[in-house]
Amino acid sequence: MMVASSTFDFVIVGAGAAGCAVASGLIDRKAGSVLIVEAGPPDSGMLVTAPLGLVWLMGGKRDWKYRSAPQSALGGRRLKIPRGRMLGGSSSINSMVWFRGRRDDFDNWDVDGWRWSDVEPAFQAIEERMRPSRLADPHPLSEALQSVLGNNGTAPPTPEYESAGIFHFNMRRGRRWSAADAFLRPARAGGLEVLTDRQVDHIEFVDRKASAIVLSDGSTIRARKGIVLSAGSIGSPEILLRSGVGPADDLESACIRVVADADGVGRNLQDHPAVGIHYVGARSGYGPTVRQVPLWVAAPFRYLTSGTGPIGSPTVEAGAFFNARNDGGPPDIQVHFLPFMMGWRNRLIVPGSGYFSDVCVCRPRSRGSVRLTNRGLEIDLGLFTDPADLDLLVAGFRRLRQLMEEAPFGSYRGLEAFPGVDKVRSDEEIRQHVLDTAGTAYHPVGTLRMGEGPAPVTPRLAMKGVSGLWVADASVMPQLTSANTNAPSIMIGHRAAGMIAEDAG
Repeated sequence: MMVASSTFDFVIVGAGAAGCAVASGLIDRKAGSVLIVEAGPPDSGMLVTAPLGLVWLMGGKRDWKYRSAPQSALGGRRLKIPRGRMLGGSSSINSMVWFRGRRDDFDNWDVDGWRWSDVEPAFQAIEERMRPSRLADPHPLSEALQSVLGNNGTAPPTPEYESAGIFHFNMRRGRRWSAADAFLRPARAGGLEVLTDRQVDHIEFVDRKASAIVLSDGSTIRARKGIVLSAGSIGSPEILLRSGVGPADDLESACIRVVADADGVGRNLQDHPAVGIHYVGARSGYGPTVRQVPLWVAAPFRYLTSGTGPIGSPTVEAGAFFNARNDGGPPDIQVHFLPFMMGWRNRLIVPGSGYFSDVCVCRPRSRGSVRLTNRGLEIDLGLFTDPADLDLLVAGFRRLRQLMEEAPFGSYRGLEAFPGVDKVRSDEEIRQHVLDTAGTAYHPVGTLRMGEGPAPVTPRLAMKGVSGLWVADASVMPQLTSANTNAPSIMIGHRAAGMIAEDAG
């Protein structure tokens, strides 16, 4: 895809959840000419639009397929870190779950201009375009969760208090409705130019002012007013480090010329650690069985005519928020529930019928980092470097088991197959199971946190130490929100557009 010019007022790097919202906001404000550059391809194709397609998108050519460094607390295991690599970014490969987070998540950021009273109007504005709604055709297992933690009616569960039920999703008529659908395509009608399949190598500075991006093929695109980094919590710090903006000692050891010594770049990485339980039952969840052959044969026709059925499922259909120790405190655990037999025994598709549920720490204390070394990019998630996260996950695992036993699944109920109550029962056994099998919920944030003092990004999202450069994606979050991060990422992009349009003049 070619563009008409090699110079624009604004160049946005990354067409993910936040980048699409930034582009839309700048175009709506008539702030100048705007180009958005995406490393991956367009977001066309049935695997992108059909919710169940995410099962094959993760790990495919539209995924960055990052891997963590060996995790010291996990016996040296390396974890998968899927990130979207196409228009829409991770909002085009995720499970479409929509949560704002807790109100006090934003108050606890303690950043002027980013408290709950500041961000609530932005959430309302983006939800007018995203229109998240309850899944239209959930599995009976998912429906049964609605009453597990009190009477939540048909409302979605919320991290504000203990609750369970069907999630809300950014879907329309059974199809994915990504940030590219809601923001990028309308902005193209307003003059936004889009360049796909072009990876940004680094940013070019003149007297510490960001003046251009240099693509991996060596070509240059210049920006008159400025550059916006929206490449995500891994991509944005990686590009900055390659550009000479980061901790001077790290840059020098990687043989990169230092443009600005910024110690916080790549630090503060955090994600939701998670561990799950697999259940098996002859009449339980979706799966490849002889009994379900008619269901799967009819599934394509059903999906094409009504957008329902297993192909219209985002896999994660329901869940809960609860306090791990059941001590009356606020929820500190999120549950994801999938009425599918998958992801067990190191296989994507597993023969049989069953379901899966996991527990995630809402506000982990552990921190990791993204660094460039002479061996390449190093992503250290730092899981369980703070032992409080492991203690909490062990308690959450134990309570999840109890809730799954209490859930009114009726004839759909399965038996715990992995890890199995006969094999993993004591706290010490649960702790070892967590260390052996835990991963993350794929919500990396925080590597370019905003704030005063040593934070590398200002509350107005300008990169410190240089000019003409802003950051707008999940990397600016000082702390994780208490649930899925897609909605907060879009909110950040939406608010960033207004700030950048004002501050760029």
